[in-house]
Amino acid sequence: MKKLLDELQQAALQRETRRHFLHTCSTGLGAMALGSFLESCGFADKTADKKAGQVPVISSPDESPMAVRSAQFSGKAKRVIYIHMAGSPSQLELFDYKPELVKYNGKDCPQELLTGKKFAFIRGVPKMLGPQGKFAQHGQSGAWVSDYLPHLQGVVDDITFLKAMHTDQFNHAPAQLLMHTGSARLGRPSIGSWVTYGLGSENDNLPGYIVLASGGKQPDAGKSVWGSGFLPSVYQGVQCRTDGDPVLYASDPAGMPRSLRGKTIEAISAINQQQYNDVKDPEILTRIAQYELAYRMQMSVPDSMDIKSEPQYMLDMYGVDPNKGSFARNCLLARRLVERGVRFVQLFDWGWDTHGTSADGSIDVGLHDKCRQSDQAVAALLKDLKQRGLLDDTLVVWGGEFGRTPMQENRDGQTLPFMGRDHHLDAFTVWMAGGGVKKGFSFGETDDIGYYGVKDQVHVHDLQATILHLLGFDHEKLTYQFQGRPFRLTDVAGKVIKPILA
Repeated sequence: MKKLLDELQQAALQRETRRHFLHTCSTGLGAMALGSFLESCGFADKTADKKAGQVPVISSPDESPMAVRSAQFSGKAKRVIYIHMAGSPSQLELFDYKPELVKYNGKDCPQELLTGKKFAFIRGVPKMLGPQGKFAQHGQSGAWVSDYLPHLQGVVDDITFLKAMHTDQFNHAPAQLLMHTGSARLGRPSIGSWVTYGLGSENDNLPGYIVLASGGKQPDAGKSVWGSGFLPSVYQGVQCRTDGDPVLYASDPAGMPRSLRGKTIEAISAINQQQYNDVKDPEILTRIAQYELAYRMQMSVPDSMDIKSEPQYMLDMYGVDPNKGSFARNCLLARRLVERGVRFVQLFDWGWDTHGTSADGSIDVGLHDKCRQSDQAVAALLKDLKQRGLLDDTLVVWGGEFGRTPMQENRDGQTLPFMGRDHHLDAFTVWMAGGGVKKGFSFGETDDIGYYGVKDQVHVHDLQATILHLLGFDHEKLTYQFQGRPFRLTDVAGKVIKPILA
């Protein structure tokens, strides 16, 4: 076996390719055409980006693509835990208290709320639906939170609520893409990919960007919401399973000793490095890094994902059964991962779409169930991070992809059998905690029935710009050259929400 590996490595070192010939020629149309092609694909030298103050892509095999790099300025946050409730919880039942809406409960929706508006499912004239949660003010900040979230009520003084969020998309998949990649179309890098591209990772033995999913299904937009798009694929999210092996195929095959596996990786890396020297394709650096990371992950991932080593009081605080995968388990894993230097942890929990077509998908039953499954663990995560001194430099973000309407959903003009709300563009709530945002603060207001934002509205791109700012980046300068122009997470929009900064 060793002889075979040596022969493969030697053959690679002696190889000369046509692409290498064209790439190294200093004159001729072939070199000009190839140079243009490589630049359009993002393979060009990034010296110009450095001069412009932009973050360069790693272009040397001697430097790991995930090496720790300095931000553009000193940010308050070093890492992010982003909790996405796929399907979008109703802000009118949880955070946006509208007592005026009670007066309209069961009445026909006023025509002015329908004229010129598009809805995912509502047709004709729906009935208005009052808030189903019982609201009260909590903490010294007096934040309004309903009885759907009794545990979160106890940590509101660590949270900033964004009450007047709005988006451009009212269908799940494009709205999720917009929230996480800055575009409703496929092909853009996710926010976690941008963060790891800019900052690298603090742990050489774990991926810099880890994804944990619960709820029984993937998000509607699929794995694209944690993909790297046109960035080198080393920056894409790595999904870890919470049952069985955390990462498939990371273990040594039967009969393959670890020492021989290491020699195999060394030989493969030598071949790949020679190929990189020939063609300068950054995806080859990704390949090298991923082979070597996978080898190191064999020891580090099982330890990081083993919550049975946690004391019983900690499992009880999160509400975790150590033998079952769950959203609560993922919250505890998120703490363990950021504690070990993972830069960006993304939690997706499916099942928050409450239309009223079934009990599970209703405001009065389904939403209650999802809150019971998640409330204790989210509050525990904030408390746990705080008591470990991690909350000050860990940014926690919670939210869905859009809001819900103040009217009850109907379909084809018929009232549905259970209480539900349709998708809504113009008003929803996202909250943030730790990592440089104010404590016990609410920003933005909606009108008396929660239909429109009327003060301090925040667009999805503004949220993204603020997250990058808290990590130490000007969102207009964290760019990547692709197809002839610099791209960024916030496209051509976005502004930092300065009033929420601590």
